Amino acid sequence: MKKICFFVDSIFSFGGVQRVTAVIAKALTKDYDVTIVTFDEPSTKDTTLYDLKEADIHYRFFKFPKSNYFKLKCSKVYSALYRKFLPQNEITSKWYSHSSFLSEKRNALIHELKEGNYDVIVGVHAFLAMRLATIKKGLRGTKTIGWIHNSFDALLRKGSPYLGTELKYHYGRQLQKLDDVVVLYQQDAEMYQQAFGFRPNSIYNPLTLKPGPQSDGQQKKFLAVGRFSPKHKGFDLLIQAFALFAKKNQAWLLDIVGDGVERELLTQMITKNKLENRITLHPFTNEIQKFYSSACVYVLSSRWEGMPLVLVEAMSHGLPVISSDLPTSKEIMGDFGLYFKNENIEQLAQRLEDATHLDWEKKSKEALAIAKRFDLETITQQWKRLIES
Repeated sequence: MKKICFFVDSIFSFGGVQRVTAVIAKALTKDYDVTIVTFDEPSTKDTTLYDLKEADIHYRFFKFPKSNYFKLKCSKVYSALYRKFLPQNEITSKWYSHSSFLSEKRNALIHELKEGNYDVIVGVHAFLAMRLATIKKGLRGTKTIGWIHNSFDALLRKGSPYLGTELKYHYGRQLQKLDDVVVLYQQDAEMYQQAFGFRPNSIYNPLTLKPGPQSDGQQKKFLAVGRFSPKHKGFDLLIQAFALFAKKNQAWLLDIVGDGVERELLTQMITKNKLENRITLHPFTNEIQKFYSSACVYVLSSRWEGMPLVLVEAMSHGLPVISSDLPTSKEIMGDFGLYFKNENIEQLAQRLEDATHLDWEKKSKEALAIAKRFDLETITQQWKRLIES
C-alpha cells in the first residue's frame, strides 16, 4: 500500500483549507496509508474536528528549529534585496530559496519527511509547496505535489498579502521543481501556462460537508460565512452594502458566521450603521448546515478566493448566490450567480435588492444541479489518478 503524506501548516483548526484537506485525506485512506504532518501543537489534536476520527490517519507534529541570530539577520537582508532590487534570474532565485529557508530548517524538514518513507508528499498551500520544492533533491524517490489553494491573481497581484509581483519569477521556478502542481480551477491553470510555460492539474475541491435540510426560501435572510481575516472575505464591504440596502428594505436580515481578528472592526461597523437588529455575527460552528437551511440567499463578498467552497455548500442547500465577479465564482456558477464588480459597494447593494425579487424556486433547483458536480467520489478519483500517474 502506498504511503501518502499531506504537509500542512494546520489541520486541527477551523478553515476551508483544513476542512478540504481532511476530507480528501479521509477519502484516500480507503486505498492508501495516509499521514498528515502539521505545525499544530500536539495539545490541539482533536480528531472530532472534520470527523477525522472516522478514518485511520497518522499524525506527526513538526516544528522548525530556531535559527542562529546572525544568519537570520543576513537572510532577511538578502531577502529584502531580492524582493526590491536584485534581477530576477535562476541564480538570485536559488539564493533566495536558501536565504528565506535556512539550512537548519531545510535539513530538519528533510529528516522529518524522509523518516516517514512516503511515496507521495503533498505540500498544501503555496508557501509549503515552495518549501517542498526547495528540498526536492533531498527527497529522492518521492513524488512531490504542490496543492495551491489561492488563485493565481490572489497570490501574485500587486499588493498581494501572500507573494506579490516581486516573487512571481521565484514562485514559478520553485513550482517547476515539483513533480506535479494542483490548482483549483481551469482558468487558473491557463494563467500558469501563460506566465510560466507549464500547465498544472486542475482539480476542484469537493463538497466537504453533508448537507442539511434544503432551504424553503421563506426566511428573508442573507447569509455569509468565512474567517474574519483582514479584507479577504469582504465582510466590511458587505456590511456597508447592507446599510445602503437597509435604507429601502426593512424586512431582510443578514447573518455572518465566522471568527477572526476583524470581529471587533465588523462589530463597530454594525453599531455605527445602527444595524444591531438587522446583522448578527455568529461564531464558527460544526453545525453550519443549520445556517444554510434557514437562509434564503448566500452572499460571497470576497476580494479574492482560491476556490470558495462555501458557494458549493450554499448551493447544496438550494440557495441562490450573490458573488463578487471573481474568476473562481464564474467558473463554478456560470450564469447562475448574481455578480457585482469586486469591491463595488453600490453594485453589491443593488444585487441584494435584486435577490429579493428572484424566482426563488427556479434558482434553487439550478443551485442543487450545480452542486452535484462537486461530488466527493468524483474528486477523489481524480486525486487517485494523479497519485498513480
